[in-house]
Amino acid sequence: MNRPRFCLRVSADFSASHQLRNYGGKCESLHGHNFLVEAQVCGDQVDPETGMLIDFKVLKKNLQAVLEKLDHKHLNELPYFKDINPSSENLACFVYQELKNRLREYGTRLEWVMVAEKNSSRAYYSEEEPS
Repeated sequence: MNRPRFCLRVSADFSASHQLRNYGGKCESLHGHNFLVEAQVCGDQVDPETGMLIDFKVLKKNLQAVLEKLDHKHLNELPYFKDINPSSENLACFVYQELKNRLREYGTRLEWVMVAEKNSSRAYYSEEEPS
């Protein structure tokens, strides 16, 4: 029998500049994006009193707190990206790890994070559940 599953998705954006190391093209030069970020959390049950998995407001607030670390920054200068290329893939991983830590107390599971440099280019990051 399938167990119930509830999922919520929120989005936010931030603006930042970066330079892709070892790229061999235009993106090695300093340039910027208005990045779109989406995050999806899931869980097996809602709170019986509120009927919610997690309040959208709480989820958005936590995502925004993570993005504040990136907004209007030159990503290559941030400690996390000192030795890691600030690609969309690595940005999605960074946001996922930071958000996952912030959501531990809410009893939801962070499914994935998506980062888009533009509407036609998206990177997703997720982690498999341990067996």
